[in-house]
Amino acid sequence: MSKANHIFRLHRLAAIFLALSLIPASGFLSSACAAEPNTQPGRNIMSTTSKNASTSSALTDPDIAAMRGRLVSDGNSLPSDLRHLVTIAVLAAGQTLDELSSETEAALKDGVSPVAIREALYQCAPYIGFPKTEAALRPVNETFLKSGITLPLESQATVTEETRFRDGLAVQKSIFGNAIDAMHAAAPENQKAIMVTHLSAFCFGDIYTRNGLDLKTRELLTFSIISALGGCDSQVKSHVQGNANVGNSKKMLVDALEVSLPLIGFPRTLNALACVNAVLPE
Repeated sequence: MSKANHIFRLHRLAAIFLALSLIPASGFLSSACAAEPNTQPGRNIMSTTSKNASTSSALTDPDIAAMRGRLVSDGNSLPSDLRHLVTIAVLAAGQTLDELSSETEAALKDGVSPVAIREALYQCAPYIGFPKTEAALRPVNETFLKSGITLPLESQATVTEETRFRDGLAVQKSIFGNAIDAMHAAAPENQKAIMVTHLSAFCFGDIYTRNGLDLKTRELLTFSIISALGGCDSQVKSHVQGNANVGNSKKMLVDALEVSLPLIGFPRTLNALACVNAVLPE
């Protein structure tokens, strides 16, 4: 074979491979399925399931799905709506974004309002930051739109630029009492922007004063969010006391941790439980 013919054959082979690479994979799959019916259990599972991560696990890894399902006991008395809201907030805290859509769908089916779901995510902002909060809002908003819910939802804000610090401080003191005055007085002058202004005006003024969730629910969500973050023992203890101050029982905190356990694992759950027991001993 001449060198010219050899080069020509190589070019033809390259053209064939290029053409094959441009055929959609679905074309191969559809022809393969037509030629050979799918009679094997579990075959092509991922092509037939929804994006629901839990459903996928149940089909591909039933053992791990069964283990997960066992981690909330019959003794857990947290109402269904609070379970959903805690789960949504903890998923956002852990940036487990691929499960937020399915959890939002489940919450809506169980009657949790879109406003409550949105407010549970807004509650995350002071603790996980805006980029992570906004990342969590995206799949939730997509689920809202698919469910026929018009966006944006009605604003639940109650403060103005002039009242946010005053109203936030009032809520802060209603939870933590005169300790807030002592904290403000002890704050170094060059740190007051963070420890006084932003904490009272943003965390409590912009967030805690919003409608859509009551104070007890917001404080329970805060406890769940910072427990999920890990390494926040001082803040967890403060919010254990805050929960007690607004009327949330120790059992509610323990039940919230049990709901969080499959999502955050034992180390963070046990650390948060130790904080609960330190502040509210048996």
